[in-house]
Amino acid sequence: MPHPIMFSDDDPGLAEVRRIALGLPEAFEKIAHGRPSFCVPKMFAIYGGNIRNPGTSMTPVPHSVLFKVDESERTALEQDRRFFFPAYVGPFGWLGLDFDAAPVDWTEVGELIDASYRLTAAKRLIKQLDAATGD
Repeated sequence: MPHPIMFSDDDPGLAEVRRIALGLPEAFEKIAHGRPSFCVPKMFAIYGGNIRNPGTSMTPVPHSVLFKVDESERTALEQDRRFFFPAYVGPFGWLGLDFDAAPVDWTEVGELIDASYRLTAAKRLIKQLDAATGD
């Protein structure tokens, strides 16, 4: 049985997350577990997530982006109330940014998605990205 779709194409922020993520070399979108997921071919960003509450309940965070984070950045990000430990992928090095917690800084979102991509993508794709951005 397929997972229910947990987003709408007119969700706030989804168009901007798509623009950022799909602008990276060889990135593509697929629906995984009912959410838009951005891959190369491993996932590097997910639109929307959940927080696991004590026990078995979940709190949806539908207007958010989940991303992989370098361990050296994790502690600083966790101090900011906009960030959360997402259910399922959190234990694998991911955090979430809740778009409803404060006004969204799209430059910051782009940097977080870029950093997640760099932790996931093949070296040749990172070289391609660096050549395109002049890094």
